[in-house]
Amino acid sequence: MDNSLHAQILWKVMDTLHDADQLEEALSRSLDLFSRGSESNKGSIWMLDEKSKRTIATNVYGTYDATGESAGMGEGLVGRVIETGKTELHKAADVQNMKLAGVDSPALSGVNMVCVPIKTPRHTVGCLLLTGKEKEYTQAEITMLEQCCSILALDIEEKGFEFKPFADREPLLSVRNVVKEFLSGEEIRQILKGVDLDVYSGELVVVLGESGCGKSTLLNIIGGMDKMTSGEVIVEGKDMSNPTEDELTEYRREYVGFIFQAYNLMPNLSAYENVQFIAEISDNPMDSMEALKLVGLDAKADNMPTALSGGQMQRISIARALVKNPKIILADEPTAALDYDTSIKVLSVIEKISKENNTTILMVTHNPEIAKMANRVVRLRDGKISSIRVNLKPLKATDLVW
Repeated sequence: MDNSLHAQILWKVMDTLHDADQLEEALSRSLDLFSRGSESNKGSIWMLDEKSKRTIATNVYGTYDATGESAGMGEGLVGRVIETGKTELHKAADVQNMKLAGVDSPALSGVNMVCVPIKTPRHTVGCLLLTGKEKEYTQAEITMLEQCCSILALDIEEKGFEFKPFADREPLLSVRNVVKEFLSGEEIRQILKGVDLDVYSGELVVVLGESGCGKSTLLNIIGGMDKMTSGEVIVEGKDMSNPTEDELTEYRREYVGFIFQAYNLMPNLSAYENVQFIAEISDNPMDSMEALKLVGLDAKADNMPTALSGGQMQRISIARALVKNPKIILADEPTAALDYDTSIKVLSVIEKISKENNTTILMVTHNPEIAKMANRVVRLRDGKISSIRVNLKPLKATDLVW
């Protein structure tokens, strides 16, 4: 790495951090710059919780979903770097079954990696881990990364950014190495190419990505509406990778609620009857009028779908998903057919359900602005998860602008 490129990267880091007004934004921008600047295709940032003295993964780039994993002082690679405040460099030939935190970490064998402390002259606040670089990291690159991490640490300190850790929790839903293939003529095409993701109880997760990247396919596999070619889907500890027809029917009926881009309301039934129809086939439904009240449409209970606007029909579909008290709601582009004002009303309902009912929501969208209201943002690219980041300060739906 020549000095001019080194200087350009340092300048970009300082410039991008200048405009960051919250910790999540500073970490997300930095990880992207650090990864690209060092030609690493995988990376993560870990922040130290001063209270528990544990280091917790907050941002992930191009690798498995480590967000929420933690390490104590001296525990694993990141724990050692936090404790010593010193960079660790590991060459591919020497990396075998490396412990990143307290457990063996996927894909950390036979790879070049560098772990750099994010520290001010006074203390260490976190660390940066980069892997996936074909060539070994040079001393010039390590020096550049150390300087970049120092700039990030000083920015965090000067702006008074505070890291608030996540509560210890078990995933509600886990997908592991999920692959989806289909036959196109004589060619086998892969839509999903090995997806790993954990979703936790009560969180709102937004999945971003361009058309055709596999977002809806992933949602359909999680919801039991499509079969994967290989991989695992674990729901509250139960393996739903190859369910029987009875298990699948029960799962879709009781466990999962669906919100689609197309409202799929029955045209010959009133708003109330559309919701009540789902309530009647559920074992533990809420009152249908209560579900309509939650979405602000109890006054429209007797209206037929043709008498409702697009936004009202979408809110009826949300009530229909909510009425069976599902553990998780899957929303596939729920605002794609709506204008801005109507979209905000629909997103406000989703926000209310997530916060007040503690319902887990996994929402697919192509609109990056919507991601700002999520607890975590997953970016899918070409059938793989390219990044996962924690949103430390989600916006209210009414604050979104596009």
